[in-house]
Amino acid sequence: MEIIIIEMTHENIDDINKPNQPFDVIGKIVPVFQNEEWTFSECLFDESYEKSYPNDEEDWHEYIENPEKVIFLYYENNECIGQVRLRKNWNKYAYIEDIAVSKNHRNKGVGHKLIEKAIEWANQKNLFGLMLETQDVNLQACRFYSKIGFQIGAVDTMLYGNFSDTHEKAIFWYMKF
Repeated sequence: MEIIIIEMTHENIDDINKPNQPFDVIGKIVPVFQNEEWTFSECLFDESYEKSYPNDEEDWHEYIENPEKVIFLYYENNECIGQVRLRKNWNKYAYIEDIAVSKNHRNKGVGHKLIEKAIEWANQKNLFGLMLETQDVNLQACRFYSKIGFQIGAVDTMLYGNFSDTHEKAIFWYMKF
């Protein structure tokens, strides 16, 4: 099995949204801020449901050979099964704009390898760590971030407030180097 993680280029730009596939919503995290520290518990739902995000439509060419932002694509046997999209943020963190792994390849270490690549890029840019945002209902992602060393830095109860069909909270995760 051949595995490679490479920067997106003009040659592989069409692979950008391939790993963007639905995920199962099985519950949510319940964050608590107490004594200057965030903790969370889990609330499992009686019934799970599937959620997906629309493909991002951006000018992906802006990421090619750009010292401020990058997209890494993860290939297994020439098939793009994962990606991580990063940019330098104003607070000297590398902001993970998106991380995605194809549904059939989750829980197999692909996300961890993409985070390792993000750490490598952030270190090369002399940044202080990684940061990202996800919803409280993306329980499996929250578990993953917590397990690999991210900590909650903030919760935003209004970010998704203009969408009447959801009461989701935005969870901002940080990994300090």
